[in-house]
Amino acid sequence: MKMRTNQEDQAVEMRISRDTLGEVQIPQDVYYDAQTQRAVENFPISGLRLPRAFIRAQGIIKASAAAANMAVGSLPREIGEVIQQVAEEVAEGKWDDQFVVDVFQAGAGTSQNMNANEVIANLANERLGGKKGEFIRVHPNDHVNMAQSTNDTIHVAINISAYTELTERLLPTLRELVDSLRQKQQEFQPIFKSGRTHLQDAVPIRLGQEFGGYAQTLANCEQSLHRSSKALLEIGIGGNAVGTGINAHPDYPQRAVQEIARRTGHPFRQPVDRFAFMQNTSAAIQSSHALKELAIHLIKITSDLRLLSSGPRTGLAELQLPAVQPGSSIMPGKVNPVMLEMVYMVASQVIGNDATITAAGMGSQLEINVMMPVIAFNMLFSIDILTQALRVLRERCIEGIAADEQRCSSYVEQSLALATSLNPLIGYEKAAEIAKQAYREGKTIREIAGRETGLSLEQLAEHLDPQRHV
Repeated sequence: MKMRTNQEDQAVEMRISRDTLGEVQIPQDVYYDAQTQRAVENFPISGLRLPRAFIRAQGIIKASAAAANMAVGSLPREIGEVIQQVAEEVAEGKWDDQFVVDVFQAGAGTSQNMNANEVIANLANERLGGKKGEFIRVHPNDHVNMAQSTNDTIHVAINISAYTELTERLLPTLRELVDSLRQKQQEFQPIFKSGRTHLQDAVPIRLGQEFGGYAQTLANCEQSLHRSSKALLEIGIGGNAVGTGINAHPDYPQRAVQEIARRTGHPFRQPVDRFAFMQNTSAAIQSSHALKELAIHLIKITSDLRLLSSGPRTGLAELQLPAVQPGSSIMPGKVNPVMLEMVYMVASQVIGNDATITAAGMGSQLEINVMMPVIAFNMLFSIDILTQALRVLRERCIEGIAADEQRCSSYVEQSLALATSLNPLIGYEKAAEIAKQAYREGKTIREIAGRETGLSLEQLAEHLDPQRHV
């Protein structure tokens, strides 16, 4: 039969398929089937889809399940091998356009799981001489989903995709940024500048020490992500509907986990308690919190760099950022700290994503968390945008940052906090009076102390030398 689409003035060939609720009309050229089509019609919510990393994980799971079921004798080899072949193509990205279910879908991700089952089953049937929608040789539930449930496979896909994206993309990118900041630490170590606390003058500090603090802060975040990601390695494949492994061969879970580990190159393992795995999304929550911690520190660091580079003539202007684009549509010559502003926005989004994951994590009831699709989407979204943001921050900002050493030095000399170094000689109260007098007269601590304390020029030079204190 034919029908016309709402979007285009052209006929679309349709086919009739069936599921347990009855007949469904589906575009002839697609490989998904009735349950996926129902989800498309039921959930026209956002236009957002679960990303490539998640679909890759689904393909790996389906291929691993087929291999494990063949190994234990539950799945005929002629069917298992073609399922495995198609699932590998899904993992490689060949059929991404067939994954069409909105992120905001049926609880737990049943539609997402069936989307994978139907695509793989239809392709497998074609290769065995059958037709789409006629699940005679290969059935999406009986064969592709053998020994599985949405409840374990979607959860496992979250862990596989999140761990892979963290370890293969985000953490290496974060390490490169830390290394870049370490290089700036060494480059700026000879430069003295005024410290600032409460946005007021504080005692001198080396610019390199300031950048070393940034580097170590992000290195600590790197360690937090490493630690939290380890929990993602526990995958409860074989837990099936509630954790009991109903209809699965006793050897299936271990074989499936081993196959997933082989295909990913990561040491995935069975959980300590499969029922705890089924009931909660604890590992994703932990990793999301670590991503939020990174986001919070990125906001602090990029805000510092915006302040330190403010100007160029009416701000602090201790740092000079690479100019990457014009900064104003009305003010000629203005250049803004756009890379730092972008990172702040990304970090804000990650904090919001973590709030969503936290709320969705509270959706765990009895034997399952039904909010898994939104957890998966926000988790992978955070990892992806952080990875991209950290890369361009390093390449287009940090590596090109320069210091205005003369301005840094002048601020040190003008800082009223230099009076602190005179405390051992004249006491806190006398030093405070000198600082107030210097402020009133618009002079330096050195000038007022030389006049009011009777200290020699040599003593002043020694105690007001920033190298003595940093």
